[in-house]
Amino acid sequence: MLRTIITGLMLACISQSVMATPWEKVKNPSQGDSSSIGSYANGCLAGGERLPLQGDGYQVIRSERGRYYGNSEMIVFLQQLMKQSQQLKIGNVLVGDIAMPRGGRFSSGHASHQTGLDADIWLRIPEKPLSPQALKTVSALPMVDVKNYKIIEKNWSMKQAQLIQLAASDDRVSRIFVHPVIKQQLCKTQWKQRDWLRKVRPWFGHYYHFHVRLKCPKGSTTCKPQTPPPAGDGCGTELASWSPNYKVPVKIESVIKVKPKPKQVKVLPPMCTMVLKS
Repeated sequence: MLRTIITGLMLACISQSVMATPWEKVKNPSQGDSSSIGSYANGCLAGGERLPLQGDGYQVIRSERGRYYGNSEMIVFLQQLMKQSQQLKIGNVLVGDIAMPRGGRFSSGHASHQTGLDADIWLRIPEKPLSPQALKTVSALPMVDVKNYKIIEKNWSMKQAQLIQLAASDDRVSRIFVHPVIKQQLCKTQWKQRDWLRKVRPWFGHYYHFHVRLKCPKGSTTCKPQTPPPAGDGCGTELASWSPNYKVPVKIESVIKVKPKPKQVKVLPPMCTMVLKS
């Protein structure tokens, strides 16, 4: 029995190693200044900086995965955000994946997080820092009853809302992704200023964390920016269209058959080859 278990574990490790992308096998960042290359979902990170595993107002979870590297702009942003949240007594914030040491593609789990300008922040917010053992075993806290498409009232509070608002109000932030129900909850809340809601974008899967995406750093010539979000707070028809009960308005139009375009193969920027091999 023991031999069977050991053999199974060995096969699992070999399988993971074979499946791993070249980027997942690199354990250290490249030398030089921090630079995000390419797009959020097709790029890499040169001169990645490491977010300390614990600091004022935050802790990094799942640190054994080695995904706590980012563009220097992201590292500064996170540290400043956590200091602000601590001053507002929001609680101890748990930081999830940012990027691998040199960014790049994952074998699974993320399509983006490739340039060090994306970061996941959990919506479970403990009052105090967790012990080393608790950090290894802490589980995610869902904010959304996905099946019934509604907020879980006992888990959601103003401290989650304030943390998202604090992040979205920063000029460096391009977008924040949350589950549509969380966006709906934020839209229902009374805010003195609502401009920041434009950046909060509905996206399934983000029911226990929110995903922060920074703009390309000023002066960067290697980073490919994303088109800005549509005007407005995004709390109207666009948000409603995510609901499973939404009925698409019927349009009577002549049907024109359009030949589908072939799916483009993503080609990494040539600079990323240099980053990987340096």
